[in-house]
Amino acid sequence: MDQDKLQILTDLLGEAACRPLGIYPRPQGFLLSVVIPVYNEERWIREVIKRVKAVHFPKEIVIIDDCSQDGTRAILEEYRSDPEIKLLMKDINEGKGAALRDGFKIATGSVVLVQDADLEYNPADYPQLLQPIVEGKADVVFGSRFIGDTHRVLYYWHSVANSILTWLSNMFTNLNLTDMETCYKVFRREVLQDIKIKSQRFGFEPEITAKVARKRNPPWRIYEIPISYAGRTYEEGKKIGAKDALVALWCIFRYWLAD
Repeated sequence: MDQDKLQILTDLLGEAACRPLGIYPRPQGFLLSVVIPVYNEERWIREVIKRVKAVHFPKEIVIIDDCSQDGTRAILEEYRSDPEIKLLMKDINEGKGAALRDGFKIATGSVVLVQDADLEYNPADYPQLLQPIVEGKADVVFGSRFIGDTHRVLYYWHSVANSILTWLSNMFTNLNLTDMETCYKVFRREVLQDIKIKSQRFGFEPEITAKVARKRNPPWRIYEIPISYAGRTYEEGKKIGAKDALVALWCIFRYWLAD
């Protein structure tokens, strides 16, 4: 970053700290909505909330419990009076896409970020994810697990499926993403106001990608930023499986045909 741009951003952000891999943005009126869909995450949810709260942005944390059957709901009730947190407790389990759809409706931030309710994705990556939007260069940012940051070594066939789904999505949307299935997707509020989410479960990822890509005159500006990734095993609570990959495949074709 050149010195003139750094000075402009420093003036804009006031006391916010600047670092090579990210900027803590605090422009006037900025509010980040972190939307977290939750299902049976009693093992991780306290730590996730702790890490999100530790990120130094003006923010609201929108948590949607998708009718958890373990102790998650009781834990979340402990945060009922927290002024930084909005809780939505659903009585029917409908899936990640439905939970995000509900969360987007009550989010009020100028920027909306999707955060999974486990420890696979690190909120410490927020500064670099937000930087292209704060700089006025991007409307949407994808956090990629495959362009140069650390990741936990896990399932080979998951990586193969991810690559195939991303390749097919790119072919139909004419984007050149490296990680369409990433959790970390960040949107200017105006982007989500222009999109109606229909997918109930993990079809959210290809659906939102297709609908963002469909925008014309002018198109939404999309950036990718490298993120760290610590994937879970199924013993640690990972939920996505082969069935969800097939649903994602169907959604790629479905939302391409709907164009």
